[in-house]
Amino acid sequence: MDDGDLGVLAVLTTWLGNDRRLARLVAAYAGPPVDLLPTGTAFQIERRGEDERFALSALRTPNGTLRDRAADVLSPEALIRHHAGYRNRVLMGPSFRADVWTVLEQAPELPIAELARRASCSFATAWQAARDFRLQAAGEG
Repeated sequence: MDDGDLGVLAVLTTWLGNDRRLARLVAAYAGPPVDLLPTGTAFQIERRGEDERFALSALRTPNGTLRDRAADVLSPEALIRHHAGYRNRVLMGPSFRADVWTVLEQAPELPIAELARRASCSFATAWQAARDFRLQAAGEG
C-alpha cells in the first residue's frame, strides 16, 4: 500500500467520523494532501471553494465535484409523478405485473410475446397482466 492509498483511506476515516475501525489510518498517513482531480484542483478550490465533507481531511476536493446523493434523489412523491414504472410498482407492488402494466401503458397493442420480452417476464405473466389491462381499458371506454 503506497502513500496515496493510505491518504485515501485516511480521508474515508475522517469522513466517516466516529467509525473507529479505520482510526489508525489517520495516524499512519503523514504525506501531502491528495488532490481528487488529476489537474486543476487548486484552481477549482479557489473558484468554488472546498467540499465541506472533506475539508479537514487529506483529500483536497473542489465543491460540486462529487455528487451529494441526498440532494440528487427525488422524493417518492416527485418520483411517482415523473416515472410510470415506479408509480405502478407502488400501486401494485414490486412485481413483473407492474412492469408489464407500465409497458402496456406505452404500447397497449403489443403482442404478448413482445410484451414479455420488453418487461423481462414470462409469457404467462405478460398474458395475465395484458388480459387485466385490456379488461380495465374496455370497462373505461
